[in-house]
Amino acid sequence: MQAESTAIIIGASGGLGRALCEQWRQDDGIDKVIAISKQPEDNRSTLPAIQTIKCDYSEASIARACEKIKSLAGPITRVCICNGLLHNDHISPEKRIDDIGLEALQEVFNVNSFIPILWLKGLLPLIKSNDDCIVTVFSARVGSISDNRTGGWYSYRASKAALNMLLKTAAIEFARRAKNVKLIAFQPGTTDTALSKPFQASVKPENLFTAEFVAQRLVDIMNRQKVDGELSFIDWENKKIDW
Repeated sequence: MQAESTAIIIGASGGLGRALCEQWRQDDGIDKVIAISKQPEDNRSTLPAIQTIKCDYSEASIARACEKIKSLAGPITRVCICNGLLHNDHISPEKRIDDIGLEALQEVFNVNSFIPILWLKGLLPLIKSNDDCIVTVFSARVGSISDNRTGGWYSYRASKAALNMLLKTAAIEFARRAKNVKLIAFQPGTTDTALSKPFQASVKPENLFTAEFVAQRLVDIMNRQKVDGELSFIDWENKKIDW
């Protein structure tokens, strides 16, 4: 890795985002960490080598954040887009088709599909360079169409499948326009964060990972990636997931 290197974490206030901030803060190969979230006014702002940017993830706010990154960052070599929505105080995964509602579908797709691709649009001029840049976007195994054997979770499954297609399309374009960029759709496994909390009772203890463990695995995976013009859909073990 280059002597000067910037890592960007988008969605840095979540459990995995925070863990990634800490991993890269301690990484001698990373010169600067930029943490982006809706609530940047927390203890990350007091940590050495971490810059925070507040963003509400609207299209205009993403554009403003990218302008701010341009003024802060050295060569950008690592990007993680961690945004994800499975449930909140008014949305739950649909167990059957009768549970589908348009507003929930739109909100889930906005967070899981649209926001990540808007970030890639905004970041492209900043990451296109002579320095290799590995970009990871958090996807999900349930976004695999071939792996869907149980049904349910309509909006979450579909939004992650849509994300994968958006990333695949971007990878084809980046292979022409930003040959230094490698895209990864990453399945972190069931991680002990707010996203998985309501569903952890059915998970075996050995299959429930800490955010720190997943962050460490992801950083290692990103360090070993080769820029090949392809999108990789992989899990925390660096194993390929079928589309």
